[in-house]
Amino acid sequence: MKKVVWYGLALLIVIVLTAGWNGDALSQARGPIRIGFIAPTTGTFAANGRDMLNGFLLFWEEKGFTVAGRKVEIIHEDDAGVPANTLTKARKLVEQDKVHMLVGPLTASSGYALRDYVHDGKVATIYPIVSADDITQRRRTPYIVRVGWTSSQPAHPFGEWVAKNLGYKRIATIAYDFAFGHEWVGGFQRTFEENGGRIVQKLWPPIGAPDYAPYLAQLRKDVDAVFAVFSGGDALRFLAQYQEFGLKGRIPLIGGGTLTDEHVLPQMGNEAVGIITALHYSAVLETPENRTFASAYARKYSRPPSYYSENCYTAGRFIYEALVSIRGNVEDKERFLGALRKIRIPDAPRGPVYLDEYQNPVQNIYIRRVDRRGILRNTVIFTYPKVSQFWKYNPEEYLKQPVYSRDYPPIRP
Repeated sequence: MKKVVWYGLALLIVIVLTAGWNGDALSQARGPIRIGFIAPTTGTFAANGRDMLNGFLLFWEEKGFTVAGRKVEIIHEDDAGVPANTLTKARKLVEQDKVHMLVGPLTASSGYALRDYVHDGKVATIYPIVSADDITQRRRTPYIVRVGWTSSQPAHPFGEWVAKNLGYKRIATIAYDFAFGHEWVGGFQRTFEENGGRIVQKLWPPIGAPDYAPYLAQLRKDVDAVFAVFSGGDALRFLAQYQEFGLKGRIPLIGGGTLTDEHVLPQMGNEAVGIITALHYSAVLETPENRTFASAYARKYSRPPSYYSENCYTAGRFIYEALVSIRGNVEDKERFLGALRKIRIPDAPRGPVYLDEYQNPVQNIYIRRVDRRGILRNTVIFTYPKVSQFWKYNPEEYLKQPVYSRDYPPIRP
């Protein structure tokens, strides 16, 4: 009888050890998890794309480029921020490199360009930066999980905050003439006007405008402030020319968060001081998680992290935790996407973040002011917690309205 017990126990141990070995062997046999990462590292948005890639790589370096017993291989493609290039690079990554998922790209227009390809091809795709509203609204697809934001998400609380706290009644806007600019302005206009303000003028320069003088010359003189939406080299040129045109100190400037985001803030001077913006991240957030992240990033890259860095770092964590939960079985695409949607991160550098039923984050939005404390920094002066892409509106009713555009909401006569 004792022999039977010992034989049974020995057999059980052999089975357990064999199962463990087979699990490891299976992970190795399946090979590396291949992630296709699309971000511009040349062109107008090179600074944005560089920070995207840096943040993503930093996360995976900390994990030893390994998850659930499998190596992680990141294949980067530079699309220069051009939608046609984005689609070409995505096809190469999926059809030639056989990646298991796509991460990126940068611009709203590139995000829209990629949407039908990944939907029709059922390609698991993570958008950490693309903020085009409709990607997780009227044109949502189960194959795109957004872990970043929508353009109008910080704009809604910012419009309310400006109307209630700064006393501005009449504002002119000047913003990119594509979805990102349209949606930032639209969200801001809606809540600013619901709280007693009025948008009296809209100007729309193109991406990469070399000279903003023709637009600055058109600004109405009877406005209380100007609301601007630019990023990268465009933000640097716009702020410099706003000051050169003699407008700084005469007409207050406020803007979308990318205007003074840390991807360009270190290259700015006193022209940026005092500008108030809204975004879901600041490099100087006073939390243990952000201090740890910002310190690690600064040690690695000799510069503060930007929102582009943090969003891609946190995208890495979303992917990592989803893969851990399914034991690295990324080949089961539906299971991977299902796991991704369930991830909640209470301690991201940006603050707590989780996904709504439309696959878009619910997260804090920070009202920030550029101060000089040795270096320029985005000081947080107010926090809106748990902001949804639908703000305070009913989602079903919200989705019946058109997506924010050049002409929606219209300027009231």
